[in-house]
Amino acid sequence: MTFQQLTYVVEISKCGSINKAAHKLVLSQSGISTAVRELEEELGIQFFVRSNRGVEFTPEGEEFLSYAISLLEQKRRIEQLYGEGRNAAAPVRFSVSTQRYPFTEDAFLRLLRDGADSRYRYAIKETGMDAVIEDVYDHRSDIGVIFLTDLTEKMIRRLLDARDLEFHEIAAVPPCIYVRKEHPLAGLDAVREDDLEGFPYVSFEHTQGVASDLSEEYQMMSMKRPDRSITVNDRATMMNILSRTDAFTTGSGLLVESFISQAVVTVPLADQGSFRIGWIVPRDVRLAPLAEQFVGLLEQSVADSIRFTQELHRSLTKKA
Repeated sequence: MTFQQLTYVVEISKCGSINKAAHKLVLSQSGISTAVRELEEELGIQFFVRSNRGVEFTPEGEEFLSYAISLLEQKRRIEQLYGEGRNAAAPVRFSVSTQRYPFTEDAFLRLLRDGADSRYRYAIKETGMDAVIEDVYDHRSDIGVIFLTDLTEKMIRRLLDARDLEFHEIAAVPPCIYVRKEHPLAGLDAVREDDLEGFPYVSFEHTQGVASDLSEEYQMMSMKRPDRSITVNDRATMMNILSRTDAFTTGSGLLVESFISQAVVTVPLADQGSFRIGWIVPRDVRLAPLAEQFVGLLEQSVADSIRFTQELHRSLTKKA
């Protein structure tokens, strides 16, 4: 089967006759008829029946025609995609998969602002930790951004080792709660687990069957079975709920200055371990220049977020 034979069949369907199709393609009628007959014999089907009024496609022919049109369209797209830029440099490609962190988005925006390439294919995906790990393992993403804690590190490192991935720490910060600026807990120096009792707990949707160690939030024993809970699946909805209710969630606590209206603030959790932010890549793989550039921007964004978050917390505790 050739694209030329597919073209003949599709053209016959458009023209309604072999003679008209041959005239349009500037070919002999016998040449087209022979090519189509050979294809019918190869596939063991009959595309159409001939009559005085032209041709009428059989049910099998109609089904084949839909596939032929699709294949020819794909061929045309490939030729356009690579034909136009055949003499030009290939576009630069970079993809990052991340848990739902504003500092990763900030680093990605910095990469876009700093980029000098005229042709590129960039991608950023916010998702759960399990999907981030699989994206990097399957080479759908060049870099993944996740976190470790004292409670989850053993299990996550075992998972990374099984996929031959390695974790590179950027910073360790105290875990925090996220609440609205007017929340009863917002002005405290730190909060304890007992302080959270009675407030609704918001968390990101968790894929069924995935271990809780891979959740988005900082895990505490009291959060295993909260009395009141809300589940969301995107960061914008999470922030909207936090800014309009007395609900809270847990995490790194890091806020990006340019991303917030300061409606949501963070408060450190007392007597907890550290929240270690980092990036993952396949073990012993040398980073491409663009990936190295992104890692540098990510480190800078995390540092700026730490500074801003600490300054914001100090200003709120002074007012309280």
